[in-house]
Amino acid sequence: MATAFDTAARVRTTTSPNPWVGAVLVSAAGEQIGVGATQPAGGAHAEVLALGAARHAARGATLVVTLEPCSHHGRTPPCVDAVLAAGVRRVIVAVEDPDPLVAGQGIAALRSAGVEVEVGLMAAEVSAQLEPYLHHRRTGRPYVVCKLAATLDGGTAAPDGSSQWITGIEARTDVHRLRAESDAIVVGAGTVRSDDPSLTVRHVAGRDPLRVVLGSAPATARVHPCIEWTGDLDQLLIELGRRGVIQVMIEGGSRVVRSFHDQDLIDQYVVYIAPALFAGNDAIPLIAGPTAPSIDGLWRGQFADVRRVGADLRVEVIPSTRRPAHEGGHGRDHEYGG
Repeated sequence: MATAFDTAARVRTTTSPNPWVGAVLVSAAGEQIGVGATQPAGGAHAEVLALGAARHAARGATLVVTLEPCSHHGRTPPCVDAVLAAGVRRVIVAVEDPDPLVAGQGIAALRSAGVEVEVGLMAAEVSAQLEPYLHHRRTGRPYVVCKLAATLDGGTAAPDGSSQWITGIEARTDVHRLRAESDAIVVGAGTVRSDDPSLTVRHVAGRDPLRVVLGSAPATARVHPCIEWTGDLDQLLIELGRRGVIQVMIEGGSRVVRSFHDQDLIDQYVVYIAPALFAGNDAIPLIAGPTAPSIDGLWRGQFADVRRVGADLRVEVIPSTRRPAHEGGHGRDHEYGG
């Protein structure tokens, strides 16, 4: 399963809206005879690629896969059918797929055909790896990641508005990796007017995300083509989820971050902290607006990960309490997944 996990990680920036899944086929003698990772939408799934690599040696083998095999026809045939046709004896699954078109049906189909199925190996690790996908399939909404960069004393820009570059090249490269993992990126119209960002993926391999501007972007802005949105943020997330956006990245500015934060719409904060100080109280803060009036009013979260990236720190924080799933349903269309 560790090999399947690592294999899935290598395709994180290329498979969405398909889940990033890894699979390994193990012979009766304990040898790895096939490895696969899910391809971009329309391509083969991890299980099929692992079976193909093993060819006829798959009969009687064990398939180890990070996510429950699908049992429905989407853009590709069901993986369960391929597993049964290959004569696999045993399947080990890390986590069940909450997609309503799967939701235990793949496991049930394998068991009813006489295949031994074990569920739960490395479930915590795989659930964390697949969190954006699992969140989308459970709620119909994208997983919302808010990217922030600041000095040690919490400033994100100087009083004159200048902010490039607070962090080093390694951190900026990591930001582009985060962009590549995201299907859409949201930025305010003020940021577009002041910085004219392209919001494309550079420094790493990956697709450019769908670009969303809150407000109107100038006709000559580099962010085009983009969606210009003036409505409710909650409705925006519902619409993006309907379009198959698994993860959305909030890039700012500070008032945009405040709007998402105040509505409890952020699932993960990724903060890059530079060993630098503005050394004053008039720098632009990470989040605009009034501060909590007392210590009792502090927003509190949990550290999910802290690591060094070049000269800077990358800190992941998730809310202490997660908001419930939206009532709008799961919204999975088989055009989006598998």
